[in-house]
Amino acid sequence: MVLVVEDDRDMRSLLCDELWSVGYQLREARDGDEAFLAVLQSVPDLILTDLRMPAGGAEYISRLRTAAPRCPIIVMTAFGDPATKAAVLQAGANAYFDKPVRVAELKICIQQLLIHHHGAPQSSA
Repeated sequence: MVLVVEDDRDMRSLLCDELWSVGYQLREARDGDEAFLAVLQSVPDLILTDLRMPAGGAEYISRLRTAAPRCPIIVMTAFGDPATKAAVLQAGANAYFDKPVRVAELKICIQQLLIHHHGAPQSSA
């Protein structure tokens, strides 16, 4: 199950439609607090999250990492720079994407992180 965290309803809907179309089970959260509560209830297989939203930011990523130490986290932001990327990765994110996100690249990243997370051998392709 993939937890999609995005405060922009249209963007969240687009991401969910794209991931649903390739067979992922989904849960949605509108902000960092809702996402954190969702993770405390049931740790997802992967978290795909916006960064700049209510209760977001690098501190939010650290909180998610503490609550779900082994869950892959992918961060997206339209307001990134090299310092933001470094802070987010240091806080515990596994991957970082600048918006607008290329959905095909995002899907590949999700697939690779899920394969790695579940211990299956990674493709060498």
